[in-house]
Amino acid sequence: MSPLFHMIQGGPRAVAPFSHAVEADGWVMLTGQMPTDPAAPDAPLPQGIAAQTRRVMQNLGIVLNGVGLDLSHIVQCRCYLTEFDRDYAVFNDTYAGFFPADRRPARTTIGVTGLAVGALVEVDALARRPVS
Repeated sequence: MSPLFHMIQGGPRAVAPFSHAVEADGWVMLTGQMPTDPAAPDAPLPQGIAAQTRRVMQNLGIVLNGVGLDLSHIVQCRCYLTEFDRDYAVFNDTYAGFFPADRRPARTTIGVTGLAVGALVEVDALARRPVS
């Protein structure tokens, strides 16, 4: 099956040349999401790591909904923090609220020196379409 390249109507505005998601053989790779508001892409970013994490996770949900999936279909996340030592605990507390304790995706969290649009956090994900 040839890959499908998805740009989601009403999804977050792309901050670089990419697709929101690419799908192949039931796997859906989601581009890292920033804490921008799809309804007001030029608005200031939310203040603080908790608010930015919530917005990033909501944006992942928007992209997933656009391909007929939701956060429960995520099997792996990569998370990027610009202030790792300062923000890691609050990020974890906020992120954990998006997944049931018995169904959390595999995850890697990386400290980075900077992210697009001055964000504190970015999360990309790998989801799996249910086999029917």
